Amino acid sequence: MAALDDIYKHTEEKMQKAVESTRAEYNGIRTGRASTALVDRLQVEAYGTSVPLKQVATVNVPDARTLQISAFDRSTVGAIKKAIETSDLGLTPNIDGQHVRLSIPPLNEERRKDLVKLVHKKAEEGKIAIRNIRHKGIDEIKTLHKDHKITDDENKRAGDHVQKFTDKYIKDVDALTQHKEKEIMEV
Repeated sequence: MAALDDIYKHTEEKMQKAVESTRAEYNGIRTGRASTALVDRLQVEAYGTSVPLKQVATVNVPDARTLQISAFDRSTVGAIKKAIETSDLGLTPNIDGQHVRLSIPPLNEERRKDLVKLVHKKAEEGKIAIRNIRHKGIDEIKTLHKDHKITDDENKRAGDHVQKFTDKYIKDVDALTQHKEKEIMEV
């Protein structure tokens, strides 16, 4: 049935996006290793507005413990420094002409545990998003059933089908979480 296929397709696409969103959140959590993803979500006050860091600078990883941010315009270096200092990264920027250097210190045990808690919080947010998508999909199926567009059996099968998507994508979030946790805890 075309209506059910549309519901399946939209539900699965939204669940995939929820998993990708969780993955993107994890990329922004530091692991003691330098990564350009750490500063991807930083907003810089430049030219009278708030813009993503990528629009005012390039970010490089010269070695495993250093990030180098090269401003396109020297006048934005101060704004970049301020954005880093006010962020939740917990890093101190060093200014070197048109470059801002970030040294990534090794994580201590307490910080690792805090980051793992943050990872679990982001995982739960991802799972909640997936469950909300399931709920919406099942509501759409119930509406079809109520309008007599599908039979009782089709209603039951469709609900089971949506639940299978939910289980699959929640497992994906769990796998991402385990991987990120392992990455954070490795010394």
